[in-house]
Amino acid sequence: MTTTYPPATAPSAAFGGRPNILRRTEAWLDRKGRKAWIAAMIVGFIAFWPIGLALVAYITYTNRWSADPMTGHEPRRARCHARQGNGFAAFRVAQPSGNAAFDSYKSEMLKRLEDEQTAFEAFLQRLRDAKDKSEFDAFMADRAKEARLRDTETRDDDKPGMDSAARLTDPAPRSGEY
Repeated sequence: MTTTYPPATAPSAAFGGRPNILRRTEAWLDRKGRKAWIAAMIVGFIAFWPIGLALVAYITYTNRWSADPMTGHEPRRARCHARQGNGFAAFRVAQPSGNAAFDSYKSEMLKRLEDEQTAFEAFLQRLRDAKDKSEFDAFMADRAKEARLRDTETRDDDKPGMDSAARLTDPAPRSGEY
């Protein structure tokens, strides 16, 4: 009966079947994860910079920067695809389930949801249009008010004998007004 070991814990013949210190350390760091490798690299740089540099080279060469080789977990992308089956879960919505009643309910519900979405988008567009119109109307009212004030100021200069109340109610026609 032969025992198979993962490469990081394979026994070394030179040490009587026990993994050597480097293999044990590598296995321990792999169990702890990427943060342990980064911490070891930092300690290596602090202790003696060539050790830190050697750890950077080793981590890069053995692809230990990604999560899967160090933790034994599959990458996030693979987990997401495994949850979705073959990765085409969105397209399975359109496939019939085999149950006619459920398929008709699903198609009616999807149609109703699409109609509601269309109505809501139209409502939002009307809301945006109304807001734009009110902002434009406010802008035009401010502009007209400023024009009236400018006209009043220019007429005040023309009629020095009038008081301020008479100037505001002066029915004289103004040029450029509709």
